[in-house]
Amino acid sequence: MHISTSRGELRADCGSCFGLCCVALPFIASADFARDKASGDPCRNLDADFRCGIHARLRDSGYRGCTVYDCFGAGQQVSRETFGGRDWRAAPETAREMFDAFPVVRHLRELLWYLADALEREAARPLHKRLRRLYAETEALTRLGPAELALVDVGDRREKANALLLRTSELVRAPVRGRKKDRRGADLMGARLRGADLRGVSLRSACLIAADLAGADLREADLIGADLRDADLSGADLRGSLFLTQMQVNAARGDTATGLPPALDRPPHWS
Repeated sequence: MHISTSRGELRADCGSCFGLCCVALPFIASADFARDKASGDPCRNLDADFRCGIHARLRDSGYRGCTVYDCFGAGQQVSRETFGGRDWRAAPETAREMFDAFPVVRHLRELLWYLADALEREAARPLHKRLRRLYAETEALTRLGPAELALVDVGDRREKANALLLRTSELVRAPVRGRKKDRRGADLMGARLRGADLRGVSLRSACLIAADLAGADLREADLIGADLRDADLSGADLRGSLFLTQMQVNAARGDTATGLPPALDRPPHWS
């Protein structure tokens, strides 16, 4: 069976989901959420049709976190495939299993996003056979039933993929000219990096909260796990950056001059 590795199939379709992120996940009152919410409790803003009653004004209402979150399409898969279109309101006996399955599938589909990114890289062609095999194995896990999903070791799956993703990063960044510093895990919170040449730099899991990256060159930079909350990406060039997700972009600040990879959308709240 042919398995598509298109990242377009790993995008959220909220209209095909039973509002799982609004129920299954807990909220903690903070700058991102206006109030606490326990896992399994429906958000008070969730309407009967599983749509958000304040979607157009989430940020103004204190729910900035909702505008950042991305499930990589796990919501519609769990709603329509894993549970065959039975929703947790009409079939309350499915609720607990559904809410437990959602984060597992979400983690697996995030991993599929990274593997699909790697498969798009010509420089990583020597790894493509192994990447496709791992993609197929991971994709098959997302299609398990609720009981089987509860047994999936997501950490083990990530560990198996990490070596391939790291090697992909090395192959993609190797041709970039100049000295490429390894800034993995670096604390760059609030750092002044305006206009910096960060092309081909590894910023894996780096803390870039509120960093000034305006006009920075981040092409071919490895951004897997980098924390870009409130980072200024105005005019920055992230085309070709490695393993960047919609959630990271949503959490940052940018503008019409910010260059993004074609697989990602420009957030509505950007100027």
